[in-house]
Amino acid sequence: MAKGETEKVVGRNPVYEVIRADRRRVHKLIVAEGVVERGALARLLALVREVNIPIERVRRRELDKESDHHQGVAAVVDPYPYVTISDIIESASSGGEPLLVLLLDMLQNPQNLGTLLRSAEAVGVHGVVIPKRRGVGVTRSVVSASAGASEHLLIASDNLVRAIERLKEAGAWIMGLENLPQAQLLEEVDLSGAIGLVVGNEGQGMRRLVRQSCDHLIRLPMRGQINTLNAAVAGSLALYSIWKARSYYGG
Repeated sequence: MAKGETEKVVGRNPVYEVIRADRRRVHKLIVAEGVVERGALARLLALVREVNIPIERVRRRELDKESDHHQGVAAVVDPYPYVTISDIIESASSGGEPLLVLLLDMLQNPQNLGTLLRSAEAVGVHGVVIPKRRGVGVTRSVVSASAGASEHLLIASDNLVRAIERLKEAGAWIMGLENLPQAQLLEEVDLSGAIGLVVGNEGQGMRRLVRQSCDHLIRLPMRGQINTLNAAVAGSLALYSIWKARSYYGG
């Protein structure tokens, strides 16, 4: 997105979190005429007025053109503020915590990315890395799917292999989540130190060079007849296992 361009975020909770996080400029709030101002919308409007964001009233069909899930509100905002790998490493260092980074290799589904971002924010990861040229970025669909959690995360868009090397230099062990026979079960690996967790593409898993860059391949134990899990579910479970291994540090 070119400098000076804006985008729209829709939905009451996503818009609220964009404003609350205060990491990108909100140019105005757009509200559908006739919408009932109570609950989450009342909370949102109170925050908007507190920080002096202009409010524009439009006919509901104008928002219908933007999304089926706008809930009567949209915000015109600056593009998502990506960070660098160094910013993520510094975040862990300044907090005196072992580094925890989620790396996502070419995820294509905005819902999966949003779910993983929501889980990552919930367990307190220091940052997320997504590929610069392949896979879905932090679009408004992803912001909505994450319920606005994306706004509270440090997310870098970079070459994944280079990012892995940088994290290794910072002392992290790189764990690739892959349902392969040669992968170690999650509980067989020490998860208490600095870790970069790699989750692969929904269909093909990790790319070869990314897989080869991992220090360990790990898998989740399963006992049912279906021996695979959705990428977002598997990644979320692994994140919580890592947090548990750290005795729910900061919880």
